[in-house]
Amino acid sequence: MARLEAGLAKTSRNNRTMFRPCWATNQPTTEVTRETLVRTARQLFADRGYAAVGTEEVVQRAGRTRGALYHHFRDKRDLFRAVYEQAEAEVVESIRAGASTATDAYDQLVAGIHLFLDACTNPALMRIGLLDGPSVLGWAECRDIAAPSALGLLTVALQGGMDAAVLRRSDVKPLAHLLLGALGEAGMLIANADDPNAARRDVERAVLELIDGLRI
Repeated sequence: MARLEAGLAKTSRNNRTMFRPCWATNQPTTEVTRETLVRTARQLFADRGYAAVGTEEVVQRAGRTRGALYHHFRDKRDLFRAVYEQAEAEVVESIRAGASTATDAYDQLVAGIHLFLDACTNPALMRIGLLDGPSVLGWAECRDIAAPSALGLLTVALQGGMDAAVLRRSDVKPLAHLLLGALGEAGMLIANADDPNAARRDVERAVLELIDGLRI
């Protein structure tokens, strides 16, 4: 009798494991699959560009199936959008972290500009963010993705400079939009130049002259 009760208890435990809700076991795997696809696609897009990479290569390199890819993304463009979003978020966060080490409000703004222009000369970020991004997603969608966080960062930096009395008081919202536009054009000049590093030096001087014109 004791053996029978023990057997029934073991069977009950096994059944509970077997019929555990799918969300309890599949969620981590689903997240890992998406992350793997984005990471793999990002490397391929950075190395050869969007047009030269097919979804079949992505899934094979990632060790996943086409069904898994289309479970997470509508198509190759949607996958690229996820890559673009990830790259833009990383750039903004690296600028935020790097600029925060400067103690003076003006120096923080200048440091942020330096870091942004450095990112524009990174070959992988250049291809994904400045070359393929506008052609694949279009300017409007790229701006919708990148502008909120970048604009917020610029707004905080400019407002900080005004509050610290190192920048002239002005309406910070249009000023942040104009500076964001200038930095976007600076990035495109760098990405499309025959010598990106030389172009970076030229546009940095011009952008810093703009900023210097705001100083008190």
